[in-house]
Amino acid sequence: MSDLDTTTLDTLVGRLERAAEQLRSGDLSTDAAAGLVEDCAALAGQASAELERMARASAIEPLPGQDTLL
Repeated sequence: MSDLDTTTLDTLVGRLERAAEQLRSGDLSTDAAAGLVEDCAALAGQASAELERMARASAIEPLPGQDTLL
């Protein structure tokens, strides 16, 4: 897993955490909260896709010490 992979995922997680804080604060109108929940669903979908991509990429790489035989 590269630093770029974790940076993308960390960014998405950070955005979800900030959105959760806003929702917990109770300061949002009903419409704003509903919009933020929709944004969270989209962010969660992006995070899921990123995790899936990372899992597929790591499946291609051999495990440490598992080199191919000649």
